[in-house]
Amino acid sequence: MPAVSTTPSGARRRASALLTWAGVLPFLVFAVLFLILPTLNIVIGAFRSPDGHATFDNIIALFSPSILAAFWVSIKLSLITALLGCLAGFLLAAAVVLGGLPGWLRGTVLTFSGVASNFAGVPLAFAFISTLGRVGLVTVLARDWLGVNIYAIGFNLLTFAGLALTYLYFQIPLMVLIITPALDGLKREWREAASILGATGPQYWRMVALPVLWPSLLGTAALLFANSFGAVATAMALTGSNLTLVPIKLFAQIRGDVLNDPHLGYALAFGMIVLTGAANLIYIVLRMRAERWLK
Repeated sequence: MPAVSTTPSGARRRASALLTWAGVLPFLVFAVLFLILPTLNIVIGAFRSPDGHATFDNIIALFSPSILAAFWVSIKLSLITALLGCLAGFLLAAAVVLGGLPGWLRGTVLTFSGVASNFAGVPLAFAFISTLGRVGLVTVLARDWLGVNIYAIGFNLLTFAGLALTYLYFQIPLMVLIITPALDGLKREWREAASILGATGPQYWRMVALPVLWPSLLGTAALLFANSFGAVATAMALTGSNLTLVPIKLFAQIRGDVLNDPHLGYALAFGMIVLTGAANLIYIVLRMRAERWLK
């Protein structure tokens, strides 16, 4: 065995392996510095008191009425936007991939989805305020041209419904990007076999396509839930203190002048990590199951 390792081919294999690891090294360093170590710091801080002693008081404080209410609002917002985003994104992706639309339209939709799924934070909030705010472009045009004042009939961008509508701007494109490969994986032979056996279009979708796509749909819904739950900049810029979400409450504990309690903030972040981690784990498991079906 030692003689084999000294051959030119063995040396080339070792050099190739070293180059491969050298290529992965920057990612590993980045993951350790900006993901693993900050996460460990949050977990440790959640179980420490201001004087540095171990305590469960911060975790117990998570069950106070105000914090539970913030978690409930965040969970409700994430569930609604995840479900609506899945439904709208699936219909859009199905129309583009399977609807017989022009080929250039698919590329346009996917390109826009790639951009829109990453457009969030303060710029997104400003875009919606400029469009659907009280003096936004669409608001003014609807009032002056159609005689419809959307704020007079109950719409308000700075509310839970307005924030959910804003979140859908990046939730729907993300769904399109994730579900498109799954729709591409539906084999044409399955549709032809179902037609030969006398199945109608709705029967094919109910008995063949949707059971195959179901893991992908559930997994993507879990991912959209985590994506919405962790969003903070858009909510802060759009609603401010009008809506109490967990990320906003966390920011107040870490950076606020009145509610400053960093260790309670760590506990809030720990609770968010648990929820989003569970959602991402569900997504990974269901995605692996879906990939086995589509092979």
